[in-house]
Amino acid sequence: MKHSIIIAPLLAVLICTTSCRSLQPTQSAERDVFAMDTFMTMKAYGDGAAKALDSAEERIHELEAELSVTSQNSDIARINRANGAEVEVSHDTALLVGAGASYWRDTDGALDISVYPVLTEWGFTTGEYHVPDAAAIARLLERVSGEDISVDGSTVQIPADSKIDLGALAKGYTGDEIMAIFRDNGVKSAMISLGGNVQALGSKPDGSDWRVGIKDPFTTDENMCVVSISDKAVVTSGNYERCFTADDGRNYWHIIDPSDGYPADNGLVSVTIIGGEGLRCDALSTALFVMGTEKAQTYLNGHTEVDAVLVTDDARILYTDGLADKLEIMSDMPSEVIARD
Repeated sequence: MKHSIIIAPLLAVLICTTSCRSLQPTQSAERDVFAMDTFMTMKAYGDGAAKALDSAEERIHELEAELSVTSQNSDIARINRANGAEVEVSHDTALLVGAGASYWRDTDGALDISVYPVLTEWGFTTGEYHVPDAAAIARLLERVSGEDISVDGSTVQIPADSKIDLGALAKGYTGDEIMAIFRDNGVKSAMISLGGNVQALGSKPDGSDWRVGIKDPFTTDENMCVVSISDKAVVTSGNYERCFTADDGRNYWHIIDPSDGYPADNGLVSVTIIGGEGLRCDALSTALFVMGTEKAQTYLNGHTEVDAVLVTDDARILYTDGLADKLEIMSDMPSEVIARD
């Protein structure tokens, strides 16, 4: 039987391509949604699949309304214009802002949700791409202060001149929330793609693993490998997404290094994180990209709860030993195993 492959991180998602209808023992339903500035695809199997998708779509739009950085009525927009005052927010917002502060500490500042003003200056939030002058970046870096974000119950406070964005966390959290809705509705098997964040509930209806393709960052219309998963999320961050070529002929991408205000260029061109929690995978795909090759491997050595596929700028594939029997490499790039203690 030909295996189906879910391609990440772009939108060409094939939830199941061969004989799924003959294999499924129960009902199935699928849904396409546009939210959080991306296309989302969901497919669920089980007697409660249709109801689960209705609830999942409602939850997606609820989270978008709370977490959008551009919607004037969102929690994030209210925090950003509060001029340093405390803001009462939803449970979801407080949880994610708190998670952002926690990941700032856990990754030694590699993930910083307060880097938003720098991201905006580069034009990645407006589409008006340009390379800022060094003085402008230096001034904006003074407003990047992940250590000064405070969460107390349902109250959030950030410095008066700071602004935050939960783009590195929101889709991962949304995936986790959808999985919870599926479980509550009796769904045993499901697959979603939230604009590249792929997440599975259980295995395929026939009991086999889902197969998720990871794109080659050097040839993005091809897969470099396929990972087999069950009850896992697969999240990729790469330098080929949301990027532009400047007048100097160089490419610049949207993953900003909070230490210098420039697109992270520390030896990695793609980071894929595989783990049981979408939020964690989302956060770490960005953080490890910023860390670069050596620091990312050091981090992974101490965090065996996740697996990773790293691609270096000199075209090598590095993958953690937990993927030894789950990863099929189809690229000609040399590959190495990251052996962990």
